[in-house]
This record gives sequence, structure tokens and C-alpha cells, in this order.
Amino acid sequence: MDMDSFIVLLFLFLARAEAASHGVGREGKAGGAVLLPLRLQEVAPPPRAPANRLRFRHNVSLTVSVAVGTPPQNVTMVLDTGSELSWLLCNGSSVSPPAPFNASASFTYGAVDCSSPACVWRGRDLPVRPFCDAPPSTACRVSISYADASSADGLLVADTFVLGAQAVPALFGCITSYSSSTAANNNATDPSEAATGLLGMNRGSLSFVTQTATLRFAYCIAPGQGPGILLLGGDGGAAPPLNYTPLIEISQPLPYFDRVAYSVQLEGIRVGRALLAIPKSVLTPDHTGAGQTMVDSGTQFTFLLADAYAALKGEFLNQTRSLLAPLGEPGFVFQSAFDACFRGPEERVSAASRLLPEVGLVLRGAEVAVAGEKLLYSVPGERRGEEGEEAVWCLTFGNSDMAGMSAYVIGHHHQQDVWVEYDLQNGRVGFAPARCELATQRLGAQV
Repeated sequence: MDMDSFIVLLFLFLARAEAASHGVGREGKAGGAVLLPLRLQEVAPPPRAPANRLRFRHNVSLTVSVAVGTPPQNVTMVLDTGSELSWLLCNGSSVSPPAPFNASASFTYGAVDCSSPACVWRGRDLPVRPFCDAPPSTACRVSISYADASSADGLLVADTFVLGAQAVPALFGCITSYSSSTAANNNATDPSEAATGLLGMNRGSLSFVTQTATLRFAYCIAPGQGPGILLLGGDGGAAPPLNYTPLIEISQPLPYFDRVAYSVQLEGIRVGRALLAIPKSVLTPDHTGAGQTMVDSGTQFTFLLADAYAALKGEFLNQTRSLLAPLGEPGFVFQSAFDACFRGPEERVSAASRLLPEVGLVLRGAEVAVAGEKLLYSVPGERRGEEGEEAVWCLTFGNSDMAGMSAYVIGHHHQQDVWVEYDLQNGRVGFAPARCELATQRLGAQV
């Protein structure tokens, strides 16, 4: 199939798909939903790549296994509701492992030409305008950048994604070079488990959700190495009763407001029963758009703007004074944003975590509650005491201002054992506590 025919097929498919009530997977399992396995795993940099050369800011990512191309090739992609254009590391990137997507082995693969409507920059689709390859090639090239100064570069291409019983065409970036300014992955483990790309799931016109006209999707993230699940389309009848919060829309473009993110309204923050005295103005986007609250599966932890973070940190330290021993090192900051840190043996801190006050992110109509072990993270490689008997632990809420961000971000660490549904048709996000490993087993997903 030539590229022009493939582009025509792509847009015909999208036109038909917009009429579908739940988008992709209507012939799949579990009440019309396509089921895909999810994993929390360390994402390792390729050993032969230059140092600090991976896009992902954190070393633990939420990954989904999908099949791409004809014949299908199995790839592992980071599930990112905070990003738009999906991408895969392609052959020719001289990166191995992870095994890149072999574009030349797929007969449905094709590079998008510069003259194609798909190569037209629409302002908010990509942060950088697509540009033409050097003559005699006329391939459309893309450069994708992220808030943490990482980037990925390559060709804009089209190929099929296998979803349930369907092979659906979609545009994505075939990446041949990528870079990151962070060394967060230097301690990651088996590189064979590394992700080979990113599945962009926000509301932008080039996202996987929009291209496949998916009007509803949901996931349930199991803690640790337990199996989780991503559902595209219906909920398979497995969703618990959900509390919904509306998506926030701002029509006019503002410099610091991401209009294609899953933005919700943060109404307050509580620690135990104490509702923090945070002015509403601190929790609401200002005239520049700074201060929006985003639900983001591509970020590990949760970030709060400085004033809200200071209030949370102060109240948490006050309520846990008898449970946790402060680290006592004012200069210690984990991942440039987490400075509420403690020290203690694993057994003692693990026991204390069951007594910690619950932290609630109060949304309009819903709440994301964080309790127990999800409140603390053991910093890899950091030991204290004469014989290294004490680990270093940090509160899993970070300071957005210290990280160079201008938003509140609810990360996937605080979405574990929570059923999260993105209902685009009704403009809302739903939350409910769940046992995600059991839900995955009940739906019969193969992990």
C-alpha cells in the first residue's frame, strides 16, 4: 500500500470512528472494551546510549503492551495522559536494547509527506512546528519536547495498531534520536524491560485517543508488580460506582494553561480530618493559566504549587511527629522537588505507615485519597546510620515550583488501586477505590 492510499484510509477510518459511541474495540471482550495489560516498571536507558539519554523523568513508569504494524510487532509503551503525539523508537536509531520498532518489516508502515494535511501545524498539536526533511526526501519530521527539557526527534509516520479484533491506523512519531537532561534512570534495572515508546492519551488532535475516536477509557493500576488493566471503550461491567469531577475548559489560549490536558478543579487539601487553610485563589488557574490541576498517568508522583505544598508539608510534619524521624539534612532534596524526608529502618517505617494520616485531594465532586505506604517513597541508594541500617524516605508530594512547573499534577503513584475513568463524551473524570489486581483477574486480561 502506498503512503497516499494509507493516509486516505486513515482519514476515512477517523471519519467513521467519530460516529462510534465508545470508539475502538466495539467487538472486543468485556462489554465492548479492548483490554490491555498495565504494569508499573522501572524504565531503563539503553546501555549503549549516551549518558542521561532517556525521555522519562522518573525511573518508574506506567507501561502498556500493544502490537503495531503488519505483521504485528509487540512493543511496550509508557501510558501518558499528559502527552499528545505517540512515538516509538524505530530501527535506525542505533539503540539496542530496547529492541526498536522495525518499521521496514511492516508493510502498512509509511512516512507522512510534507504535503500531507497531517503535516500541517495547528498551533497546539505540537510544541514545535513539523518541518520537511532535506531534499530529495520530502518526509515530514517532528520534534517533541517535554516540560523536563527532554525531547524526541524523528519522522511523522502512519501504521496500524492492533486493538482487540481490529487493526486501526494511526499517526505517530518514528523516533531516531532522543535526549533528556535527567539522570533519574541510571539505577534502573533490566534494560530488556524498558519501554520502546510513549502512547499519547491527552485530548489533542494527534493523540491516540482522538485519532481512534475513543470517547471513554479507564485504567486500574495495581501496586508493585501486580497486573493492572487499561480499557479502551466500555468499562467491561467491572467499574465500581464512580465519583465524577468535571473537566475544566478555558477557550482562550493562555501561556501556562494546557488546553488538551485532563484538567480538573482542586477545591482543597486535607491531612487527616484537617482541611488546610489554602486560599481558593491558590488552587485556581490565574490570568496566565498557571495553577491548573492535571490528572497525568505519565508523571510518577504528585506535585503542588509552593503555597499549597508548604501548607501540606507543615501539617503532615506536625501530625507525624511521633511516627517518623525527620532526615535532618536541610540540603537534601529528592528529584529536585521532594524535601519532606525522613529516616528509619524499613520495618519501623513500614509499620508506622499504617498509622499515617490520610491525605485527600478534594476535587469538585470527587476526591483522590492517599494513605499508608503510598504516602512515602524509599529513595534508592540512600542509607543512613553507621551500618546503613536506616533508609531515607520522602513524602510523595513534591513542590511544583522547585521542579520548574506551573501546575498541580496528580501522578500515577497516587492512582494505584483507584479505578480512573476518562469520560470524554460527558467531559468528566471518575474515581473510585478498587482492588486493581482482582479487577484485572475478573476481566480475564492476559498479563
